[in-house]
Amino acid sequence: MKFWQALTWIEADQLVEAARFAEEVGFDGCMLADHGVFPRDIRSAYPYATDGAPPMDPDAHYPDCWATLGALAVATKKLRFSISVYVLPLRNVFEVARATGTIALLSGNRLALGAGIGWMKEEFDIYGVDFKTRGKRTDEMIEVLHELWRGGMVEHHGRFFDFPALQIAPAPTKPVPIWMGGASEPALRRTANLCDGWLGAGNTPEEVPGILSKLERMRAEAGRAHLPFETIVGLKTPPDVETFKRLGDQGMTTGISYPFKFALGDRSTLDQKKRLMEDFAEKIIRQVR
Repeated sequence: MKFWQALTWIEADQLVEAARFAEEVGFDGCMLADHGVFPRDIRSAYPYATDGAPPMDPDAHYPDCWATLGALAVATKKLRFSISVYVLPLRNVFEVARATGTIALLSGNRLALGAGIGWMKEEFDIYGVDFKTRGKRTDEMIEVLHELWRGGMVEHHGRFFDFPALQIAPAPTKPVPIWMGGASEPALRRTANLCDGWLGAGNTPEEVPGILSKLERMRAEAGRAHLPFETIVGLKTPPDVETFKRLGDQGMTTGISYPFKFALGDRSTLDQKKRLMEDFAEKIIRQVR
């Protein structure tokens, strides 16, 4: 099993050194998080909390994903990177294709695009993007991204994107893997039909086998069961060697070490974070492997 460190909400000036240390102690990758803006007034319910309250505050750190991942890629050698999750339908598909393709190219294909359709209607309203069609627009964006990543002249004529022959260069040497978040039936179907992996938003160990089994069935129905597929799951329970081993046997490919906020509070020193990563590596990563 692989293990990733969540760098969600970490103080921006600690990001580079935290990623370097994660690589040093044996993590396979690091995750960022994303929001374009954080409105003062939010009525939308956060879908992964029973009370609908989001786990972050308005001043939570969300540095630009692509600038940050470019810096982290230069600062490391083997570490992989992704986002849990990038609000894909909020953004311009050409800018996403260029940014992800460039980072993949410069990092030696160490990037996976972790994406979701978003939950905060207020954010879409501020961007001037239709919230109701975000799922269908995401489906078409995935198609367009693959077209643009292949390189050369491409044109597309769809419901949401219609453009003449154009080219974005340089293209990555291979397509960027897309990992999709969301546990609803449409989200799992989108993941199975179009994507290369699934990102859990926080699950109990008891929930995971059922989700993995459903994804396996859906991928078989889509004729994609033979393709590589990753399942990256953050568990709601404290990290436990036997739990990771059991879920690994059931098809979970990657575990997540919590965002530092949950163990150390909203703000903590780099040394505190390093000690936490070192402890996780010693007690979990080395024991599971």
